[in-house]
Amino acid sequence: MGQFTHSLDAKKRLFIPAKHREQLGETFIITRSTDPCLKVYSAAEWAKYTERLESLPSVEGREIIRFVYSNAIEVQPDSQGRVLISSELLSYAGITKSAVIAGCGYYAEIWSEEMWEERHSSENVEAIQKKMIDLAL
Repeated sequence: MGQFTHSLDAKKRLFIPAKHREQLGETFIITRSTDPCLKVYSAAEWAKYTERLESLPSVEGREIIRFVYSNAIEVQPDSQGRVLISSELLSYAGITKSAVIAGCGYYAEIWSEEMWEERHSSENVEAIQKKMIDLAL
């Protein structure tokens, strides 16, 4: 839960807040999302997610499996809580300087600060409210 903004350091490392590290564990996985951001899974949640991927029919699932696995990295925070994110993943998410780490239930997302602000400044609360009512939330 929560959202935190941190800057990449000179070596392209991103600080992951202690609150998120506690939930993600010592080793976690970062991969591309279908949104212009990165998804972060604990090892346990990654195992659940990839189990579902592996059960997809090979023809229909091939492209999805390729998208997810070929862009996934396993990371371990250093003693200061920073992780090194590949330049390919940073580029995909448009992260050049600052990033927002947002809790999303069983995973977290990492957004470029600019994209996060753009997406959430135009958030349509009424449309979200309607969806929540439709889904009985």
